[in-house]
Amino acid sequence: SMPFLLCLKKKKSPVPLGRSIFQKHTPPIQQSYQALLESCLKNKRLFTDDTFPAHISSIGTGALLKKLPQNLQWKRPHALHKSPVFYAANRKQLDLCQGLVENCWFLAALEALTFHQDILAAVVPQNQSFERKYAGIFHFRFWHFGEWIDVVVDDRLPVNEAGELLFVSSVDKNVFWGALLEKAYAKLYGSYEDLQIGQVSEALVDFTGGVNTRIKLAEAPPDLWAILTRATYSRSLMGCQTHLGVYFPSVSLSCMQTTKVLKNGLVAGHAYTVTGIRKVTCQYGPENLVRLRNPWGKIEWKGDWSDSSCKWELLSLKEKILLRKKKEDGEFWMSLRDFKIHFVDLVICKLTPDLMSQEDGTKWMYSLKSGRWVKGSTAGGSLGFCNGNFWMNPQYWLNVLPVEDSKKSSSMCNVVISLMQKHSTKHRNRAPHLFIGFLLYKNTLLLPSFPEQYQESNRKLPPGFFTRHQPVNKHQVFLDEREVTHDFHLEPCVYVIVPCTLEPQQESEFILRVFSRKHILREMGGNTSFSLSKEIVDRYEGKIWEDFFTKHFEQNPEINAVQLQRILNNISWRNFQSFRLNFSLDSCQGILALLDLNATGTLSIQEFRVLWKRLLFYLEIFQKRDTKRSGKLDLVELHAAVQETGISLSNEVCNLMAIRYGDPDLQISFESFVCFMLRVEIMGEAFRNLTQDGKGIYLRESEWMMMTLYS
Repeated sequence: SMPFLLCLKKKKSPVPLGRSIFQKHTPPIQQSYQALLESCLKNKRLFTDDTFPAHISSIGTGALLKKLPQNLQWKRPHALHKSPVFYAANRKQLDLCQGLVENCWFLAALEALTFHQDILAAVVPQNQSFERKYAGIFHFRFWHFGEWIDVVVDDRLPVNEAGELLFVSSVDKNVFWGALLEKAYAKLYGSYEDLQIGQVSEALVDFTGGVNTRIKLAEAPPDLWAILTRATYSRSLMGCQTHLGVYFPSVSLSCMQTTKVLKNGLVAGHAYTVTGIRKVTCQYGPENLVRLRNPWGKIEWKGDWSDSSCKWELLSLKEKILLRKKKEDGEFWMSLRDFKIHFVDLVICKLTPDLMSQEDGTKWMYSLKSGRWVKGSTAGGSLGFCNGNFWMNPQYWLNVLPVEDSKKSSSMCNVVISLMQKHSTKHRNRAPHLFIGFLLYKNTLLLPSFPEQYQESNRKLPPGFFTRHQPVNKHQVFLDEREVTHDFHLEPCVYVIVPCTLEPQQESEFILRVFSRKHILREMGGNTSFSLSKEIVDRYEGKIWEDFFTKHFEQNPEINAVQLQRILNNISWRNFQSFRLNFSLDSCQGILALLDLNATGTLSIQEFRVLWKRLLFYLEIFQKRDTKRSGKLDLVELHAAVQETGISLSNEVCNLMAIRYGDPDLQISFESFVCFMLRVEIMGEAFRNLTQDGKGIYLRESEWMMMTLYS
């Protein structure tokens, strides 16, 4: 019999369902935002959403009700603030506060979106306001079991007698997008109550349609820092979770279950966002640091590398000033070593599945199949139950094909397989998840037990095949989670995927997703299920150059200003064919001085990556604001470009910077714009980290000299 490992969670295993009729997943109600908006504007009335009413039924029926104030009211933002704002574009962080709903997992995932403004804009359409075309209606987009759907809500929000929001609110009390997004997410999943328990991984997928990798930190791979580095500088979002304390760690989080703040400042059983990494240079050598944020916006780690830690004295003055924040804002640094000790797992949501892959290229194939386990027909259960019905489960024929244009000599292919179960009720937390998993079998036409007629007729493999063959993933873990995902390194060949529940005769719908460079996926047995195959092209400009930079820094771990100039001026932009960079040596020396935090006179690859990420961001804004396509910005365009970066500068400062960085006509080239913006961002960061009251800072002479002369 096969060795199987079960996830030891403190949950009851679901009882086999006794229905005679298969209960399908209830799809969300589809409403046309545009049609409803135009109708409301035409009839001069504010939208009221009857499908998610301003009623106690939208809040729920469970424990959340006990926490509600007696005089609960539903009010629109105009009744709560004289000048409500939908979204504050100039904020670096979301600055959201958790309310009575214990959904730290939801807020931790949302916080991760701030590092990808384009993805945030896809979830939260930005052209919405409380002024222009206002009709009390808003909409948000979520990835829901294989498709992007639009969720419409009215703007009536639950408040207490004092007019304070009961659930998610913003630090700036006139900003309401967070509360409305939470309402839309609650509508998608049945009620606010249904957001009480969840996983960071679920919300990350719902916001992106990406695929998750979960790393158990107690068994972290030796190249964890390299994985974190690739995730930080690619299209990935990261969340993590602390231990539950004395209980066996579970990945389903409800802060209601425990709000225990430990002596070290961490909250037990709590979700955090990974907001950055940094290798710092101490007097005794390098140290890898991870930056995290508590979605509560307060209560921080108190150990090594915390805001008050004496470890910061081991760094150069500039590195200390620019990295250390002495603020109770929920964000803090800790060493990678402590991170692995105090956190259970790390979830990385990849927008393209290349995080664990060393393959060349930017193209991926993505296939999606939807299927179901039906009692008495396709609900065969796992091999572990030795019931002889395993072969009845849906079977999928997967042909992994070699990629002709790959430069790597290795014949192994990176394949990501994801199985997601659908909840059958409208409410996500009313029915427990089934324990699910999948087995992957390798077979070739040379195997006598895999006759050619099974290929030709597309028939399902018989019971005998599974008794004679071992699966590729011999130690499959069955989890009572919404999604189970695995990364494989497979040789090009034909495989069979068998998705199943742990116990036989358990019913559910599911979707199966496969990502690889090149493959063919089809269902065996002639069943015509919904199928989707498409090509993903990673258009992220940074992806193409990542290999080039990595190889360059392998030869030269630290680069000087001349080498920096050579690299920057040799870049040709795929998305901007006519764009050529022309950085002077003086500009490169200025950039190096700004980014060289440990005062070595050179840049390491991590400092260069910071520059590279900013370059991509600045280029996008510069191209957008250079309406005349002159390759330069005038003063008006410069003001607009600076505003779009989310930085507030007075006209006086902008004009002074144009005199300092512009040509005699006060025109700013892209190279000058980069130097200008880097200086503004770094000096702004230094001020925010040093100020105690937000109004001024106190500096010793040495600190003043360091920040003004070498930057």
